[in-house]
Amino acid sequence: MQDADIVVDILIKSPLWEKQPEAERTVRAAVDAAANFVEADEGEVSVVLTDDVSIRALNRDYRKIDKPTNVLSFPAGDKSGQMLGDIVVAYETLARESAEEGKNFLHHLTHLAVHGFLHLMGYDHQNESEAEAMEQMEIAVLARLDIANPYQARDMRD
Repeated sequence: MQDADIVVDILIKSPLWEKQPEAERTVRAAVDAAANFVEADEGEVSVVLTDDVSIRALNRDYRKIDKPTNVLSFPAGDKSGQMLGDIVVAYETLARESAEEGKNFLHHLTHLAVHGFLHLMGYDHQNESEAEAMEQMEIAVLARLDIANPYQARDMRD
């Protein structure tokens, strides 16, 4: 199997990300691992590392949900070009979830980047079977990066 040739452009739109100097490297590794897992050939992904205010506006404008979220994905409409789409991650929501769930910040960032990339590749979680399939892919990609199953703690609480 040949490695995917995915270009990852990262734009840091919030100074909060300065607290995590490994964030860019982490996102690149996550996208690369996810691209190799789904055997994506080539393309370009834009990743915006932002804050809750910015992601709340995007969530409100595009999803009609007026609250911040951890990650949003915007697949490119025309798949004939090299642009696969955009992934946007909010610092405060990611940090809060990491603390609440006892997760390493960079591991959670990795998970969100993988999740966002899978959306760009057409995977979704609109119903239970899609959600289960997507979760299994995420778990497998994260395992390749030596990151534990992020759903395990949730499953043990249920």
